[in-house]
Amino acid sequence: MPKDSLMNTYSRFDVVFEKGLGSKVYDVNGKEYIDFVSGVAVNCLGHSNPAIIKAINDQSNNLMHVSNLYWNTKQLEVAKKLCNYSDHDKVFFCNSGTEAVEAALKLARKYGKQNGRNQKNEIIYMENSFHGRTLGALAVTGQEKYQKDFMPLMEGVKSAKFNDIEDIKNKINENTCAVIVEPIQGEGGILVAQIDFLKEVKDLCEKYDALLIFDEIQCGMGRTGSLFAYKKFDVIPDVICMAKGLGGGFPIGAVVATQKVASAFVPGDHGSTFGGNPLGCSVALAVLDELVDKGVVREVNEKSEYIINKVLELKNKYNVISKIQGMGLMLGIKLETDKSKVINKCLEKGLLLVGAGEDVVRIVPALNISKEEIDKGLNILDEVLYELSN
Repeated sequence: MPKDSLMNTYSRFDVVFEKGLGSKVYDVNGKEYIDFVSGVAVNCLGHSNPAIIKAINDQSNNLMHVSNLYWNTKQLEVAKKLCNYSDHDKVFFCNSGTEAVEAALKLARKYGKQNGRNQKNEIIYMENSFHGRTLGALAVTGQEKYQKDFMPLMEGVKSAKFNDIEDIKNKINENTCAVIVEPIQGEGGILVAQIDFLKEVKDLCEKYDALLIFDEIQCGMGRTGSLFAYKKFDVIPDVICMAKGLGGGFPIGAVVATQKVASAFVPGDHGSTFGGNPLGCSVALAVLDELVDKGVVREVNEKSEYIINKVLELKNKYNVISKIQGMGLMLGIKLETDKSKVINKCLEKGLLLVGAGEDVVRIVPALNISKEEIDKGLNILDEVLYELSN
């Protein structure tokens, strides 16, 4: 199959997938793989989920797209649910995580100008963070390797050390309009924010009338064991960016905010042609129904504990595992060996894994993965670690 028509923007594995069912995917040769990647925390209900298929089929026979010049019922329904499930009042829809971050950054700048002065436009972001690849999101991504070839980036941003409140205190001031944080740094290595750190950041934001923005693009939508990750940290952010799991594989993103913050936006300030289209919103409704009403989120903590205990058994067998970190079904195995060797060997044997940071392998499966599928995947990891250790 020719592969020379695509831009060279990804380091792809040498496999071509054709279909998927639940937590299994199949390549063009019919080989089966256990999926511990789930589209990088996107396919929260696995592949070919019946509820998602039904939503797409039903809505595509009714109304797929209508401009945001008009209201549509599905958009209103999803917005209402997101507000009901959170501590927030208003929603903006887009198509992806990086678009959600862009919207949040614009909202913060507008809020700062309205509630301070033109100089109140600085945004603090965390070292080692990842918020997307568009120029605005890239400017607040704390990893130089993603930024260096695209300088100059957006001005008015400052980096601070993750989980270091003293560094935040040294950076925040009256000109700060927002602090953006991932409650769990995904691309950076599955690093969990300390609750006290987030609480103190929230206090500082209130002191300086700056917005606290949580990037829940990867850690949200049930992945931590609650629908919104912030509920696990006992801190209510002013703005939440979401995407990935919200559509269960269908492209949709969103920003939720409190009324006080959202009121900064007026018609013409921001927009998205496809954001909140009826088809995407129908899928999001189906996903939310499965996650909340059908109880998928309630099973996450039990599955997380099951995986952690299994990995700790592997840690006792193989000295290449230093620890397991993360929360819910957003876990990272920290290795003392080349993570790419582990990932590639697992791929050969039928297990999909993805790296994070310098030495971490991510486990971010579908939230409805079965224990049988978990066992099958971890058995493959066991085989690979045995081979690499002997």
